[in-house]
Amino acid sequence: MSFNIGLSGLRAATSDLNITGNNIANAGTAGFKQSRAEFADVYAASVLGTGSNPQGSGVLLAGVSQLFNQGNINYTQNALDLAINGNGFFVTSNNGEVSYTRAGYFGTDREGNMVNNFGYRLQGYAVDANGNLQNGVVSDIRIQTASQAPRATSTMSQVFNLNSTNLVPTTTPFDPADPTTYNSSTSTNIYDTQGNSHVLTQYFVKTGPNSWDMNVLIDGRNPATPESVLVAPGPPPVYDNTAGTTPFTAALTFSEAGQLISSTSTDFTVNPDGTIALTNWNPAAPDSSVPPVWGDNGADASPENLTIDLRRSTQFASAFAVSSVSQNGYTTGQLSGLEIDDTGVIFARYTNGQSLIQGQVILANFANVQGLTPVGKTAWVQSFQSGEPVIGTPRTGTLGALQAGALEDSNVELSDQLVNLIVAQRNYQANAKTIETESAITQTIINLR
Repeated sequence: MSFNIGLSGLRAATSDLNITGNNIANAGTAGFKQSRAEFADVYAASVLGTGSNPQGSGVLLAGVSQLFNQGNINYTQNALDLAINGNGFFVTSNNGEVSYTRAGYFGTDREGNMVNNFGYRLQGYAVDANGNLQNGVVSDIRIQTASQAPRATSTMSQVFNLNSTNLVPTTTPFDPADPTTYNSSTSTNIYDTQGNSHVLTQYFVKTGPNSWDMNVLIDGRNPATPESVLVAPGPPPVYDNTAGTTPFTAALTFSEAGQLISSTSTDFTVNPDGTIALTNWNPAAPDSSVPPVWGDNGADASPENLTIDLRRSTQFASAFAVSSVSQNGYTTGQLSGLEIDDTGVIFARYTNGQSLIQGQVILANFANVQGLTPVGKTAWVQSFQSGEPVIGTPRTGTLGALQAGALEDSNVELSDQLVNLIVAQRNYQANAKTIETESAITQTIINLR
């Protein structure tokens, strides 16, 4: 009996050494969770039970459990490295084979898919053609590395104050080159369908109490007919550049309280909501001639036209100032960087100042994480004991938050493991001593005469 008891102790001590050694070996493995050997005593059973004073029959390895407590967050220089601060696992797919991991070594493959260091594709919510997240549809996360197409300006919003103490200019007619013919001006960049930038300049001319004219030029030219006019065929041909400088004009009327109450124009379309629309802008550009000749640049204005919102503008007794201006157009952009927030949303930043959502990382959690089956490569797969995965986005429910540019360290505490090594070694020696003692006793019996 003592031989079997000692042998079971040796097996148990060996298992303890193996598990502790594996923990120590993975002390530097990102996302690794340490294991713990769990032992149970053994009693021999009989037909009528074990009796009131049973003798033990040794020890067995009842199970090996993993401790899923949080590891330290270690910051790296890779923006796509991800760490989970809290509950949950990253979901990865290897040709449809789903596994779960806490190791956040992520990058992109040649197709732009986000993959870990084994090439497994990170799963999440993708976006449609308009950049809207497809919540509930789990798929590979793909980073779009192509240039961002330009967008023509279709809306422009301004808030400005016109100085009510200004006098009506005495110098007429309006001339953009002569500041005495207008009271104030401001400029805004707008874009055509090819992403070319154009300067829309507004010149404000007071025409009477509470009334102003807003003269508009684009690139210093008439928005609808900016082309230079051929006046003599030449050679060399002679062009008149002044013909295309007549501005578009809108009359602005303010209330006694200084609020804009109406806009009228024959050049702009006045919408029912009080905004005005530039419906016939023809983008133009100069050539290399001296002086330059202006002509159609081959692009077009937004098919939605250009709607200008001035409704919050005022006329108070203070200096002219533009408090806010925005427009929705932009030029072509190259991918300049990626950012991932703590909810897993991936933003792509472009050189044109725009950003687009590329997708959202999802996390999975289980009712019994101890029931997950480890498959190596710091990954686990679902089992019957773990239950079905609960899928969600970071910081929802019981799921943790994401930290971009960081990795979760192994949760192995080396000092504890080294002490466990000493204990396992002592246990092994003690069980070997049990076998040695039983052998000596047996030898004594054999030597009886």
